[in-house]
Amino acid sequence: MGYVFPNELEINWGLFIVLYPYLTGLVAGAFIVSSLYHVFRISSLKPVSRLALIAALAVLLVAPMTLISHLGQPLRALNMLWTPSPTSAMAGFGYIYSFYLIIVLLEIWFMYRKDLVKFAAIKDGWTGKFYNLLTLGAKDVSEKALHIDHKVVGILAIIGIPSAAFLHGYVGFIFGAIKANPWWSTPLMPVIFLLSAIVSGIALLIVIFEVTCWIRRVKIDFECMMAMNKYLWVFLILAFVLEILEIIFIGYEGKEEWPAIKGLIFEVIPVTFFGVQIAGMVLAFFLLLASRKKNISQFAARIMTFVSGGAILLSVLAMRFNVVIGGQLVSKSLVGYTKFHIPIWEEGIIPTLIFLVLPFVLMTIMVKLLPPWLDEEPLAAVTVKRRRDFQAARGIEGEGAAEEIPTLWGRAASTLVFGKIFKEVE
Repeated sequence: MGYVFPNELEINWGLFIVLYPYLTGLVAGAFIVSSLYHVFRISSLKPVSRLALIAALAVLLVAPMTLISHLGQPLRALNMLWTPSPTSAMAGFGYIYSFYLIIVLLEIWFMYRKDLVKFAAIKDGWTGKFYNLLTLGAKDVSEKALHIDHKVVGILAIIGIPSAAFLHGYVGFIFGAIKANPWWSTPLMPVIFLLSAIVSGIALLIVIFEVTCWIRRVKIDFECMMAMNKYLWVFLILAFVLEILEIIFIGYEGKEEWPAIKGLIFEVIPVTFFGVQIAGMVLAFFLLLASRKKNISQFAARIMTFVSGGAILLSVLAMRFNVVIGGQLVSKSLVGYTKFHIPIWEEGIIPTLIFLVLPFVLMTIMVKLLPPWLDEEPLAAVTVKRRRDFQAARGIEGEGAAEEIPTLWGRAASTLVFGKIFKEVE
């Protein structure tokens, strides 16, 4: 279609590179929802705060797989860590990702530490040993220790908010900094990517929250659902306005690349741009607004919110496709477009679907190990029972006659990693 240069006949960044910013966006958005509760004390989001972290970790583990799979030599992925370049935006991914992964893992550990101690006490066999290993020997569940856990979670959430913004904002920075591509080169690109990430993350949690409640046959916390509805609506407005302003700004400038971009939108990718990306956001906007009407039943409001979440997930995925693939379709000649054929295998439809499903598989496993909807119940009875079992096994009588001593590795981990935060259970 038109004139393209010989080196533009092949699309270098395929569906795997489309998935990468999409998955990292889900991570950032889900983490920010959790932080709204832990940092800003929005109590209505408490029922989904743990689930948000589990979802963020599951997606976070899959996100780099798309990049590694895209490489012709996957083992070379570590080269950017061994030979870092401070002037390369791409080289920064390894450090940003590693730092953010540590933050998420630590926050989940501190949040679930009480439950890990409980499971280690009541589970038998290898399951109990596994949970005992996860406690790292820190088994103090006193009120003071749990208060410290809560404070540490808040601190980690504060650190994690800018980390999440960096994790996804830098992806938009990479695209926006490529001056040779008129569809990408805009200072709004990092902000658009970040806002759409928050929108997609909230939408993901809405869908997961409703589905898990339905599977467990429990009543959905309507206040929590409508709180996510509200924040999704607000961030959706911001994301939609910026995406439209970007197009208007490029057209208003009227530079020589505008006819090529206009042709791309209206002739090459009209289905994914108008039919999925824009239509999905508009549909979600009106459904979210209608679901907050006073004369709407709770069931109808939940259905409309759920459909809005699904529509936004598809819309943001189409947005990533239009940016990554669409930007490569415009020829440097500005008078032609490259054709993109989606393969079935290699970097095609089948492996892409696998990468989309894999986070939910991991999430299912994590939810089994660390249920995010546990009741806040005291562990004193569990601790006393374990101590008595410990004493009975050794023929010792009397309350407090023996101590449960953590493993050497657990004690060392508690001392070296967490200092004097935790004490041994007496």
